[in-house]
Amino acid sequence: MKRTIVQAVVVSCVAVFAAKPAFSQVTVQAGGGIGVMTPLSDYSGTTIEYYAGQTYGLSSGLNLVGKLRAGVQSFVLVGELGLAFLSNSGNSEPGQGNVEVSQTVLTFRIGPEYHFKIPSMPAKPYLGANLALHQFSGETKFQGVSRVPSATFSVESSSRFGIGFGGGVLVAISPTIDLDFGLGLNFMNLGGSEWLDVNLSQDERLDAYLALNDLKDPLFDITDDKHFVADDRSISSFQIIVSILFGL
Repeated sequence: MKRTIVQAVVVSCVAVFAAKPAFSQVTVQAGGGIGVMTPLSDYSGTTIEYYAGQTYGLSSGLNLVGKLRAGVQSFVLVGELGLAFLSNSGNSEPGQGNVEVSQTVLTFRIGPEYHFKIPSMPAKPYLGANLALHQFSGETKFQGVSRVPSATFSVESSSRFGIGFGGGVLVAISPTIDLDFGLGLNFMNLGGSEWLDVNLSQDERLDAYLALNDLKDPLFDITDDKHFVADDRSISSFQIIVSILFGL
């Protein structure tokens, strides 16, 4: 028994000393970037589809990102804070009414990246995955829309959990500065989906638009124009980001 313990201690010490040089290669980078987020699946669509409760009717918008990257050799851990601005405008029904819908998405992501070294090249490709927390907020403006008052309405803030996958290329422009060309595919409401009735004391069509409401309306009835969201709605997006990162 004692011999086994001694052997374990020796092996542990060897492992620590063997790993010590690797820790001297720890790299830390921080910076920020700008790009575009494009809604996919039910997160995209037209304002007509939004009014009908089928999609969120959003189009591509600006995406700002702050990034912190720390790694040992090829393994890297990345934390990212993003802020996206999405919107769209158009009719509520063919040739009728006007709808302006907008959302702001605040996102925190964390996850690993694996970097591939290319000898004698300033470019370093990578692949990664992440866990994410998304905070959705926004507003909708109706003008001359049937069964909905003409006004601007705030959308209740909502949080959702998701995952993402991405990749890109780091290009060294100096010994301590990299340009990061990244792509990402985000599945944004895999956890936390709900139907929220903000106006509990009322029963109006407007209620469906006052929260994210990515679950089917529990009171859905095909003959009822107040409870018309017939299916759960998925929220996903694709993003392109160009960042500049500084070594710390």
